[in-house]
Amino acid sequence: MSLVIKNLEKHYNKVTAVNQLSFDVQPGEIFALLGPNGAGKSSLVKMLVGFTYPDSGSIELRDNADCYAAIPSHLLGYLPEDRGLYPEKTLKQNLQFFAQLHGVSHSEFDERCQYWLDKFSLTDRINEPLKSLSKGNQQKVQLITAILHKPKWVILDEPFSGLDPINQELVVQFLAELKQQGMTVLLSAHQMAMVEKLADRVLLLNKGQSVLYGKLEDIFNAYNSNIIDVTFAQPVEPDDLPVLSSDYQCEQQTPTRLSVTLSETQGLNHLLPLLMQIGDVRELKNQTKSLHAIYLQAVDEHNARVKHGVAS
Repeated sequence: MSLVIKNLEKHYNKVTAVNQLSFDVQPGEIFALLGPNGAGKSSLVKMLVGFTYPDSGSIELRDNADCYAAIPSHLLGYLPEDRGLYPEKTLKQNLQFFAQLHGVSHSEFDERCQYWLDKFSLTDRINEPLKSLSKGNQQKVQLITAILHKPKWVILDEPFSGLDPINQELVVQFLAELKQQGMTVLLSAHQMAMVEKLADRVLLLNKGQSVLYGKLEDIFNAYNSNIIDVTFAQPVEPDDLPVLSSDYQCEQQTPTRLSVTLSETQGLNHLLPLLMQIGDVRELKNQTKSLHAIYLQAVDEHNARVKHGVAS
């Protein structure tokens, strides 16, 4: 049961929120939707859940013989950007209300409620008004309401919002368990370190367009495979760098460390003799950029293309 988006567009007056967007989400994966504020993430999610309609393009979700133009509510667990709990009601009353909306039986509710409250260490708070809980604990309750009915598809907008590092790790475990239970998870998040731990594939949006899309490991390989960190035993003199500059892009990071970008024509075998002319090489290793660094680089590169009128 895959979700396929083709050439999707959404406009608000003269603003293009989503521009010729195509991608797919496969069953059972954790798919991360990334991008700066105003990139089009919220506009996209609203179309996926049927709150708004695209101006052109298509959304197609096939479930056995059925085909939908948005994810239907009976298949969906949704944590919206604007949270919607009832602060005067108790934790249990909030959970009961949302479970009943999805047709969860009393016995199923009791079992599932107890399970997730134990997971999030909230069992002893069950009869307290929601407003008495911390922002982080309210966030946990909101997450539980989204999945009590065991939906096939889960869309979570900023699930790590308001959580300290310990509770962020709890949510990482929560999302991994949803995947183990067979749910497909689409999450929008700004916490790149959390996304690195979870996502099978990512889509990075900027100005309504796809900037990066694919398996996380493929993206890491594409951005990390051609940069070498070189550490020397002694400080490198700037006058020594021209030995490399004719063939390689080279940056001095510290007095003893360089980063060298390999080219398609000049690889590591050609580089090593040149490095030995500069000094005693102590260490060579592939530079590993974090997802956060890749995100910033990809957005900057896309903004530059847009500025020069060459963005696709």
